[in-house]
Amino acid sequence: MRTANINLQEIFNEIPKEKREETRLSFAISNRLDALMKEKGLNRKQLAEAIGKRPNEITRWLSGEHNFTISTLAMLSTFFGQPIVTVG
Repeated sequence: MRTANINLQEIFNEIPKEKREETRLSFAISNRLDALMKEKGLNRKQLAEAIGKRPNEITRWLSGEHNFTISTLAMLSTFFGQPIVTVG
């Protein structure tokens, strides 16, 4: 059997920098949301009920693959009383 000699760093370097940054930011937002939920003692279902969303939408948000709108980020910042993202 033949095996491929693949250098993981080479594969990583082929991903455009803007796509890597997009992924990094997406996971940073989902991690922030998860931390704020834990801080308030909320699970996915409780957050969904509190903000009028379905639990499966919260699951997508926490996956790190959701493309948040400014409107959603503003709503979440208002709900938690803390910024979700900081622009500086």
